[in-house]
Amino acid sequence: MTLELTDLEACFEGVVPSIISTADADGIPNISYLSHVVMVDDRHVALSNQFFAKTAANIRLNPQATLLLVDGRNGLQFRLALVFAYALEDGPLFEHTSLQLDASSAQVGMTGIMKLRNLDVFRVTKIEPIRSPVETTESLAPKHDRLPGVARIVDAIAAETEADRIVDVMLESIRTEFCFEHALILQFYEERNQLVTIGSLGFQPSGIGSDVPLGEGVIGAAAASGRLVKVSDMSRVRRFGAAIRDSALSENRTRSIPLPGMPDAMSQIAVPLVAGGTVRGVLFLESRERRAFTAEDEVALSIVARQAAVALALGEKLSLETGSHRVAPAEHSASEQIIRVVHHSFDDSVFVDGDYVIKGIAGRLLVSMLEQHLANGTLEFTNREIRLDAALKLPEFKDNLETRLLLLRRRLDEKQLPIRLVRLGRGRIGIRIEGRLRLRKDMA
Repeated sequence: MTLELTDLEACFEGVVPSIISTADADGIPNISYLSHVVMVDDRHVALSNQFFAKTAANIRLNPQATLLLVDGRNGLQFRLALVFAYALEDGPLFEHTSLQLDASSAQVGMTGIMKLRNLDVFRVTKIEPIRSPVETTESLAPKHDRLPGVARIVDAIAAETEADRIVDVMLESIRTEFCFEHALILQFYEERNQLVTIGSLGFQPSGIGSDVPLGEGVIGAAAASGRLVKVSDMSRVRRFGAAIRDSALSENRTRSIPLPGMPDAMSQIAVPLVAGGTVRGVLFLESRERRAFTAEDEVALSIVARQAAVALALGEKLSLETGSHRVAPAEHSASEQIIRVVHHSFDDSVFVDGDYVIKGIAGRLLVSMLEQHLANGTLEFTNREIRLDAALKLPEFKDNLETRLLLLRRRLDEKQLPIRLVRLGRGRIGIRIEGRLRLRKDMA
């Protein structure tokens, strides 16, 4: 059996460190462990160069090296004969590897320490398996054909025009077609420089409304760079990551929604939603399995994410062109329950009966609807009217109103509050209030 680099995909995930052997001009050997080995194409690999001065010096004196790779799934080992080809200090491959390294480093609190200096690219002249002294039936991992599933997901997304249906169809299709059980969709809001969760699959609580700063963790890194970011083995960093999450929440528990996560996750992948050359959000998945996301999954999820980004952008455009018609007012609730709503203007956070709901523009949207209801009994609104309300201070460019309303509606539903939003058709939204409203605005 003739082995190709593509057969060794599992060896390039960093689950098991690789080993490189070099020799100086006098033939004295040196062995080092490598944090990252990247398959460049079917004939070349790239090795990260961070701390290994002796290895780098040897390669410049003697361009031949031997690389030991280990399959993270089954422990199979492979010996590669290499010849140094060239070094990279910039370019797409360098930037992608640097991004992956930064994301991994951030997981263990070493942001900026394990800085990639350059990539050394080698031509592979020979690949040979290393026979195990123990009998095994393990073989190279089979490849999945994701293309039919991708086609079905793209068709399902393309059939929808409203944000809530696009998000739900995307997540449910990922579950049924790819068997991934835990995923989030986050929308990027430029005015906050944050990504906010608008869709959730498999997490309890869902985490709708949780946010991630741009550039932070694998989600923030994917959004900031516009590139897919993946971590294939989190077993060494889980405890540290949990400590960071708990610490961050303790600083602002009253106005924070925890980002959902699996405490025993082994793999993560963050895929940017890109449309028109702009990052509009991130699709994020977790798994309990090491190396859960293959190269085929990366391609498949990237296609799905781009289709979703285009569909959401088109839905926003359609909402601008429709929704001017107002339907008949709904009947008022007969409930005498007092509903106490407090709005804090400094961050536009909203509390209902002492329970935190939302903040930012979504908070202003809710308060504006409640104020109009108190003033004249209004219970139904059009997107066009909302956009014309200068007091809301919606971004002039790409206001993402549809996803903001989706976020607000799902937060109210999840909290099971006596205030709910309901869709009345494209470009129209209704508010339902089960009780007597008391609104207080805190200007401090």
